[in-house]
Amino acid sequence: MESKAQSQRPRPITTTTNNQGRGFPTNLQLEHMAAGVTGGVVSSIVLHPLDLIKVRFQVDEGPGNKGTTRPHYTGVMHAFRSIVQADGWKGLYRGVTPNVTGAGLSWGLYFFFYNTSKTWMQEGDKTKNLGPARHLVIASFAGLATLTLTNPIWVSKTRMCLQYSTPGKVHFVGMWETLGNVYRFEGVRGLYRGFLPGIFGISHGALQFMAYEEMKTLYNKHRNQPLDTRLSSSEYLTFAALSKMFAAAVTYPYQVVRSRLQDQHRSYNGVMDVLKQIWVYESLHGFYKGLWPNLIRVTPACAITFLIYETIITMLTPPRPIS
Repeated sequence: MESKAQSQRPRPITTTTNNQGRGFPTNLQLEHMAAGVTGGVVSSIVLHPLDLIKVRFQVDEGPGNKGTTRPHYTGVMHAFRSIVQADGWKGLYRGVTPNVTGAGLSWGLYFFFYNTSKTWMQEGDKTKNLGPARHLVIASFAGLATLTLTNPIWVSKTRMCLQYSTPGKVHFVGMWETLGNVYRFEGVRGLYRGFLPGIFGISHGALQFMAYEEMKTLYNKHRNQPLDTRLSSSEYLTFAALSKMFAAAVTYPYQVVRSRLQDQHRSYNGVMDVLKQIWVYESLHGFYKGLWPNLIRVTPACAITFLIYETIITMLTPPRPIS
C-alpha cells in the first residue's frame, strides 16, 4: 500500500524534448486560460464602479489646477453620489466594456502563460517546489506577455472612464470607437500610452503570484501534504486577498503614473514629467491617490477571480486514483 503522499502524486505529463534535453508540455494549459477569463469577467462586472472612481481619483490634480475642467471628489461616497447625480446609475459603468474585455483577457492570458511556464519548469511534477525566485521570473514573463497584448484595451478603458458630463466633451461612445479614434489621431503610440509604467507594474503581478504561491506552499508543508493539494474555498480566498493587498501596497504609484499618461484631458512629456509634477505639486500623497477605492475594489476582485479560477481548475482536474 502506497503512502498518502505517494498516492496523491500526479500522473506525469506527456512531453517532447528540445535540444537542451528539457521536456516541454505538449498540452498547453488552456483550462487555466478559461478559468482565468471567467474569474476576471465576473469580478470586473461586479466591481467596475469602484474601478471607475479609482481612475478618476488617480488623475485628480486638485481643485487649484486650472489646466483641466473635471469634477473633484472629497471621498468614495461623494464620488458615487456625484456620478449618479450627473449621469445616472449608468454613469458608474462607463468603460465597463473594455474593463471586462481587458480583465477577462488579462487574467486568462496571465494564468495561461504562468501555468504553462510553471509546468515546464516543474518538468511535469506538480509537487516540485520552484521557490520564490523562479515564481517571480515566471510571473514577470507572464505579465510582460499579457501587457503587450492588452495595453490598447486599458487605454480605451481609461479614456472612457474619464468621460464627464460636460456638454460637448464626450468623444468615446464604445470600446471599438475609442480604439479607432486613438489610433486615428495618435497612432500606435497612442494605443501604448502608459506601457512603460505598465512594465514596472509587472512587478505587481509578480509579487502577488510569488506571495500567493509561497503562502500555499508553506501552508501545505505545515499540513504535511503535497504542494498541489486542492484547498478549500476559504483558504484560497484568504491567500488571494493577502497576496493582493501586499502587492497593491508596494507597487500602487505606477498605476497613478499610467492613468495620468493615458488621460485625454492632460498632456505630459513622458514618465519623468509625470513623476516630477506629482512630486512638486502634490508631494508623496499624490502617488497614492485612489489607493483606498483601489484596495476596496482589488481585494475582493482578486479574491473572487482566484476563487472562481481555483474552483474551475478543481472541477477540471481528474481525481487521483486511490491505491
